[in-house]
Formats: sequence, C-alpha cells, structure tokens
Amino acid sequence: MYQSDTEMLFPSRVIPTLKNLRGTAWRNLVEKVAQQEDGADGTLAFGLMMIRLNGCLSCHADSYRAMRGCTACAQQAVARFRENDDALLRLYQKAEKDIEAYLKNNTPVEV
Repeated sequence: MYQSDTEMLFPSRVIPTLKNLRGTAWRNLVEKVAQQEDGADGTLAFGLMMIRLNGCLSCHADSYRAMRGCTACAQQAVARFRENDDALLRLYQKAEKDIEAYLKNNTPVEV
C-alpha cells in the first residue's frame, strides 16, 4: 500500500499540525519552530525530538504507522504523551543540545 504522507524520518512539514494538541507552552514552541526554515537548528532539534518520540527508526513501509502516515503518527504520539508539556519541552531542549554538539564538534547523536 502506498501512503503519500509517509517519509523515511519525521518531516518538518508536519510540525504546524501539532500546534493544538497540548497546552500553551507546547503551542508556543510549535509556532516558533514552524516559522523557521527547513534545516534551521530549531527544526533539526524538533525533528530529532519527534524521531525519538515517534520511534521513526523502527517504522517500516509495511507497518501500521507507515500505512497511517507521518502526520497521524506524530499527532498520536504527541497527544498520547503521558507526561506534561514541561517534559516535552525538556525533550526538545535535550535535542537542541544534541544538535548543537553535533554541529560544533561532530559529536554523534543518539536516537
């Protein structure tokens, strides 16, 4: 089955669709990152956070997640995240630090 919304890793085009799934702090983060160009440090960090949260590396073309598409998968992962928005923001901040370390020192990033 071909799903036009499925990509290899979390696509930044999905970021704006996540805006209204949580509280104000989350909405502010999504709005800030969605305004950045694709490939900016913020979008890279957000993408890394979502890859970790969604489990993108274990998604296969014939998996249920892939058949539903990246947008639905990401929305479900964010909506069902069991901790509060502060925990999500900490995940983003960790991803920011990981991206910064990679760009400065070529430090490998754990996913």
